[in-house]
Amino acid sequence: MFYVNSTDGVKIAVYDYNCGGAETVLFIHGWPLSHKIYEYQIPILVRMGYRVVALDLRGFGKSDAPGCGYSYDQMAADIFQVVRRLRLWSFTMVGFSMGGANSLRYMRLFGGHGVKKLILLAAAAPSWTQRPGYPYGLTREAVDEIICQIETDRAQYAAEFSKQLFASPHSAYIIDWFRQIAMSASAIGTIECALSLRDEDGRDDLCYVNVPTVLIHGAKDEVVSSDLVEIQHECISGSRLYTLEDSGHGIMYDELEKFNDIFLQAVEC
Repeated sequence: MFYVNSTDGVKIAVYDYNCGGAETVLFIHGWPLSHKIYEYQIPILVRMGYRVVALDLRGFGKSDAPGCGYSYDQMAADIFQVVRRLRLWSFTMVGFSMGGANSLRYMRLFGGHGVKKLILLAAAAPSWTQRPGYPYGLTREAVDEIICQIETDRAQYAAEFSKQLFASPHSAYIIDWFRQIAMSASAIGTIECALSLRDEDGRDDLCYVNVPTVLIHGAKDEVVSSDLVEIQHECISGSRLYTLEDSGHGIMYDELEKFNDIFLQAVEC
């Protein structure tokens, strides 16, 4: 692990596995987690000979947790600084949940610099919340309730969220593992990114995607509704949509074997 300074001096934690690999996959995690959620994908890709780069978004994992800078624009700039520092080119970008929304903003602001393929996993895009002309996703009031709970009992919210991730049965140890990842985030990063999830409107981002794109979604996702993924599918030209019928929002683990089969095929194609 090492750090890359972003445009405002914030240090972003970066993990670079098998840097001699011929092809590269870049992982962007979701809220309120860290790069650790990809534990059951990264080793497989490394064994297959890929270079795998993962990062902790600001406020999460081992990255700095500043008092500001949690807009999608800034987080996309953080990703761009990592790409520039590592001189990544012709790579596959993978974004989960809020990380998917950040990836789409990267495509818009930086012209998809270096990206040859985009894989969106239960992406919280184009807007996680309802707004005029957009009756999809959560209401603003529902997100405000989440923020209030985080501000008063973040530990309880992390426990509840970790259970909400899954539609299939899993051991208490796995659920607690996700809870621990959520609790490893900073309080300020968790709250500020929840505000961004509530307020950001990424509808204009979708038309800037000009690379092959794969969407993977859980049919039982209670965090990102199927409506949002259908909009992504309709607006991203030529995108391919795969639905896991017994998965919730924790798409990378809920039906692990099925997910990895689809995911690895998407990376290799």
